Amino acid sequence: MSRPVVLIADDDQEVALLLRTYLRPLECDIVTARDGEEALSLAQARLPDVVLLDVIMPKRSGWEVCQALKAVQRTSHIGVILVTGRGDVKDRLTGLQVGADDYLVKPFDLPELLARVHALIRRAEMRHQDVTLNAGPITLDPLKRRVTCSGRVVDLSPREFTLLEFLMRNADRTVSRSRIAEAVWNYKFDPETNVVDVYVKYLRKKLNLGGVNVAIRTVRGVGYRLDTGSDT
Repeated sequence: MSRPVVLIADDDQEVALLLRTYLRPLECDIVTARDGEEALSLAQARLPDVVLLDVIMPKRSGWEVCQALKAVQRTSHIGVILVTGRGDVKDRLTGLQVGADDYLVKPFDLPELLARVHALIRRAEMRHQDVTLNAGPITLDPLKRRVTCSGRVVDLSPREFTLLEFLMRNADRTVSRSRIAEAVWNYKFDPETNVVDVYVKYLRKKLNLGGVNVAIRTVRGVGYRLDTGSDT
């Protein structure tokens, strides 16, 4: 299972750095944005589990970003915590109206921050575990640890299963070899090793039995992408 992803969106880089430091105990991948437009773009591209979203930012406010994310099915599940120095009732109501999952007022205590972020990460994990994944002809059931391809049961090793699950959760997005190595093998990527390429080869062979052509694309110099609905 890949590590949880948290997006920190704050135009004050000192605050962003502080938040990044505070979140280290959660062992999550952290990305940062300096304005509302960048925050929205990164959230749509990375699909983080949690967004820590400053309310007052250049280009788009946190309220606008939150509302935009919650209005689209692909991003509506993302947990959003509005982080702001404005803690009056009116502002809290506005946050709820635009779909925020939580509201954190500055200054805040570290245990409170960790507890709120962790709660949304756990919610995301439960959602991931419960949902059957589909990508083209492939269906993967995380609970039953079962994979079918065009109705045919595919027997995968635990590592192959984890690799396929990671690719399916990132379907139609190119993922680097380093991200795959960290998510599937839980270690920093060694550019001298070809373990990722070897396991992708194993996976292709097992999925493509019976004349089915599953498109796990090689993106030269970067990594791999599982295309959905491909005929080639």
